Amino acid sequence: MPDTNLTPTQDIPDNSSSAAGTIKISVVSSIGLIPVENATVTISYTGDPMEPLNVLTTDISGQTPVIQLPAPPRDLSLQPENDQQPYSEYNIEVTAQGYEPVLVSGSEIFADELSLQPIQMNPLAASEEDEKHVIIPAHTLFGDFPPKIPEEEIKPMAESGEIVLSRVVIPEYIIVHDGVPSDSTARNYWVRYKDYIKNVASCEVYSTWPENALYANILVIMSFTLNRVYTEWYRNQGYDFTITSSTAYDQKWVYGRNIFENIDYLVDTIFANYLSRPGVRQPIFTSYCDGKRVTCSGLSQWGSMYLANEGYSPIEIIRYYYGNDMYINTAQIISGVPSSWPGYDLGQGSSGDKVRQLQIQLNRIARNYPAIPTVTADGIYGPATAQAVRTFQGIFNLPQTGVTDYATWYEISEIYVGVTRIAEPG
Repeated sequence: MPDTNLTPTQDIPDNSSSAAGTIKISVVSSIGLIPVENATVTISYTGDPMEPLNVLTTDISGQTPVIQLPAPPRDLSLQPENDQQPYSEYNIEVTAQGYEPVLVSGSEIFADELSLQPIQMNPLAASEEDEKHVIIPAHTLFGDFPPKIPEEEIKPMAESGEIVLSRVVIPEYIIVHDGVPSDSTARNYWVRYKDYIKNVASCEVYSTWPENALYANILVIMSFTLNRVYTEWYRNQGYDFTITSSTAYDQKWVYGRNIFENIDYLVDTIFANYLSRPGVRQPIFTSYCDGKRVTCSGLSQWGSMYLANEGYSPIEIIRYYYGNDMYINTAQIISGVPSSWPGYDLGQGSSGDKVRQLQIQLNRIARNYPAIPTVTADGIYGPATAQAVRTFQGIFNLPQTGVTDYATWYEISEIYVGVTRIAEPG
């Protein structure tokens, strides 16, 4: 059953409204995690692509300034009965010397929300494409998508005597099949786990919702995903991927779509969590639906927003839909990172091997992102290290505190692995 609404048809927003959102575009090479400086970024309404609204240039970190763009009133995204599209859509065209052009159609802007639009550009020698075209379909809460096929929340595990996973592990990558499982022509994408969760959450819920609703929905999305990972659901059926982008089978994921700053940060802070029941080892397969057009035995997305408005906490929202024996668990193993978080924040006055490791990683990242000042790897967290961390946080959309907290530690680890793995193989 294919997903529908694959082509955005946004009309030009009504400028009589004073509502607006903001956007920041980040441009990197598809090879080597190298920022693309001096790229030209042209923004236009999706409904009027021939009339540019803004022309921007990326900085040394491959990023544009944050700019404001018109959006529909915020209240439209808080009312399920509303039939008006609650976000505006923009085309983003990027050109840069030595790279194939990229066009993103349908990047979404909500009022009072910061959108983060990632762009990956193929070096000319690496691709035969004339232009890469990313199409962002209608949001799942607004467009017409197939409802999920019901499944049991706890999957039977094969009793073969061979244990594939003895505990829950946060994978480094998810392999996403961009279509229904049986579509052999659909492409498989290797996507970093956190990036996958951020993408799905930006597809499945509105970033304008209360934080507790977003938190609950992200927990459900992560547990759903980790159940697929832990049970090797699709590999056990003979497929070579982890999960699909079909809403009928899994959850929506869109290659190259924009994500939202608050979702981005929330995922960074809770990405190792999932939902459990007593005595059950596997993450729970947490069904969910919008609760307006489609109802199900799991979480109602619109209902979670109402509960958050009533003051429910994330776990109270979860238990409202799944029962009082559901609890939040944390995976102890995170794949693909050089070393785990020390268990406490690192800041000025901290010292030791963890600080030295952090400094070494930041210095390597600074070779790709030279706006980050290099520091002496002496194991002492002084003002220079705090400034390097603060600059890193600004580039990668974290609060600029200069303190290496849980979210910052793992973001530094992830970027460090990304720049070293590709640039220095073997």
